[in-house]
Amino acid sequence: MTRMRAAIVGTGDVARLHAEAIAARDDAEVALAVDLDADRAAAFAAKYGIPRSATSLPDGHLDVVHLCTPPAGHVAQAEDAFARGAHVVVEKPPALTLHDVDRMVAAGEAAGRHLAVVFQQRTGTATAHVKRLLDDGHLGRPLLARCDTFWFRDDTYFAAPWRGTWANEGGGTTLGHGIHQLDLLAHLLGEVDEVHGQAWRLARDIETEDVSTAVLRFQSGVVATAMTSAVSPRQVSSIRIDTELATIELEHLYGHGHANWRITPRPGADAPSSWAFPAAERPSGHDAYIDAVYPALAAGTALPDVASAPARSMEIVAALYASSERSAAVALREVRESGELRGPMSAQVRDERRS
Repeated sequence: MTRMRAAIVGTGDVARLHAEAIAARDDAEVALAVDLDADRAAAFAAKYGIPRSATSLPDGHLDVVHLCTPPAGHVAQAEDAFARGAHVVVEKPPALTLHDVDRMVAAGEAAGRHLAVVFQQRTGTATAHVKRLLDDGHLGRPLLARCDTFWFRDDTYFAAPWRGTWANEGGGTTLGHGIHQLDLLAHLLGEVDEVHGQAWRLARDIETEDVSTAVLRFQSGVVATAMTSAVSPRQVSSIRIDTELATIELEHLYGHGHANWRITPRPGADAPSSWAFPAAERPSGHDAYIDAVYPALAAGTALPDVASAPARSMEIVAALYASSERSAAVALREVRESGELRGPMSAQVRDERRS
């Protein structure tokens, strides 16, 4: 078997998940660790048994480049990797603007390579089961939903110079944290038509928002509320979907398995056996994501559903930011056409901090 050769660019916290997931596969290996800090790259390589480290991508064959760097550098790094003939696996958000995501997709298509954006919350056997029940109509028509991300990030977290800034992070907690659950909700329910949202700065001394609130209207007619927070001491990520026949609930923090999901039939009805989660369980996570994506990269076939629609959740966030700026609902069609993620910062985030 010819093993795919991968490079990991950026050796921060999330890079560990990529290294461990690739190491567990028989058909791939991490051949190179890259970081602007040579000592940090070397230490990461030594820790995970990676044979080489560098401060930039060297000449030589690579099959896949994993971008675990801050989002401001993703577009240039992806274009460089595609020019070298490699596929790109990139952490969310894939870029700072929708225009840049389009550039990355176009560069991949021109090179005949894939762009896979990591939204690992879509993975796992429970998600696949619930999506199948919804898609096949076994739960009736979805009507109402709620999507909440209540996380806690203190001043130490925002001390990193690229965090909490529009120029380097592209957005606040909605783009950096809530996007995971928003992506999962859209993965389950389909395309969003319109967002009416507000972005708030309640506690942290940052440029971007630390809280957002929104109402989403889906093409299917589903109406959903969404709240995202970086100031919530009891942390939880949750989704609730009410259909004609049942309520689907998910409650977790950074990953989920079967025990985190519940399907409750409507009053007076019993749950049919087809609603039961499968006996074999695979939790969500980077390993499940890479295991789903790597066979497609090796074979040159279409990416699986867990890696489709690379810009969809960013479009939802862009609509929320635009809506907050205008104090009016914004159609996703408009943000797709504009290609922007945000408007003027001063008009966008309502600062409600109190001394």
